[in-house]
Amino acid sequence: MNPVPSEIELESALHLKTVQYFVTQRPWLDLYGKHVRPVAPFGSASRKSYVDPALIHRCLPDELLLEALQPFIFMKLILIISVFVRMAPYDLGRASCVCRKWRYTIRNPLFWRTACLKAWQLSGLVENYKMLQSKYEGSWRKMWLLRPRVRTDGLYVSRNTYIRAGVAEWKITNPVHIVCYFRYLRFFPSGRFLYKNSSQKIKEVAKFMNFRASKADCVFGGHYTLSDDKASFLLENNVEAAVLYPGMRPTVLRIRLRLRGTISGANNRMDLLSLVTSGVDDNEASGPEEDILGVVEGWQDDETHNPDVPAVSHKRGLTPFVFVPFEEVETSVLNLPVEKMDYYVPG
Repeated sequence: MNPVPSEIELESALHLKTVQYFVTQRPWLDLYGKHVRPVAPFGSASRKSYVDPALIHRCLPDELLLEALQPFIFMKLILIISVFVRMAPYDLGRASCVCRKWRYTIRNPLFWRTACLKAWQLSGLVENYKMLQSKYEGSWRKMWLLRPRVRTDGLYVSRNTYIRAGVAEWKITNPVHIVCYFRYLRFFPSGRFLYKNSSQKIKEVAKFMNFRASKADCVFGGHYTLSDDKASFLLENNVEAAVLYPGMRPTVLRIRLRLRGTISGANNRMDLLSLVTSGVDDNEASGPEEDILGVVEGWQDDETHNPDVPAVSHKRGLTPFVFVPFEEVETSVLNLPVEKMDYYVPG
C-alpha cells in the first residue's frame, strides 16, 4: 500500500501547483549581462577567423596604424569630392543612393551652390543669395529642389498628331493618314534657346540641336525669360520665349509656356499656353543674334509691325512638352513610329 501523504505535504504540493501558473519560464533572462558574439551565416567568409598576414598590422597598434594611414584616407576623400564636383546635379542624386557615406558627402552645400549659381546665373549673385536666405532657409539643396528652373541637360519635346485625308483609290474609298510632327526646345543657362519644328525623331534631332547647326537643319535661336520671381500668381513659373525666322518677310514666333514637374525638382513638363506668329519691321530685326524677346516685349497677341505678315494665334499643335535627358534620347518612347504609338499622353 502507498503511504498516505500528510497534511503538510499536501499543502506544499498545492502551493507548487499554484506557483507554476504565476511564474513564467523565461530562459533568455539568464543572458542579461553576458556579451554574446554574433554568429555569421553558414558559409560566410566572416564565419572563419581572419588573421591579417601583413606584418605592419600585427606589429603596430591600431591607434598608430590609423595615424599612419590618415594621409591616404584624406587623399581618398579629396578624390571622391573632386569627382562629385564634376557631376551633374541629377547624377549626384543617383550617387547619393549608393551608400550612407556618399549620401552625407553629397549633402555638402558646395555641390549645390555651384549648380544653383549656374542654373540661375541671369538673376545675378546678389539676388540668388537674397532669395536663398529669404525663401529657402539658407539651403542650396532646398533651393535646387523647390525653385522653378528650365532644365538644360536635355530637350523638351512636344509630340503632335493629326488625321489627314488621303487620295481615294479603287480599293479604299476614304483613306486617312495619321501625321506626326514634333516641336523641340533646348534651353541654355545664358538665356538663349533653340527651336525646331520637324517630323524627325528625337534621336536624330538631338545630334544637331546646337549653335553650330547649319541652315539646312532649320534650327532657330532665340531668347527666353523665366518669371519665377513675379509677385502675381498668374505669372508664376511662366516662360516667355521668342525666335526670329529670317527672310524676305521676317517673322517672329512668340511662345508662352508654363513650367511644372511630375515630382518635386523635376521640372520635366511645359504646358504650351500660346503660340503666336507676327511680322516685324526690317529695322527691328537686324540679325539672329539680337534679343528679339526684348523687341516684342509688351506686344498684344494680335499685334504685328508688318502689314504683309498678319498676327496669327495658332490653336493646333499645343501638346505639352516633355523633357528628355540627353542620355535617354536613344531609348525614349518618343522614337516609336505612329504604327506602334498613335497617341502619346505626356502626363
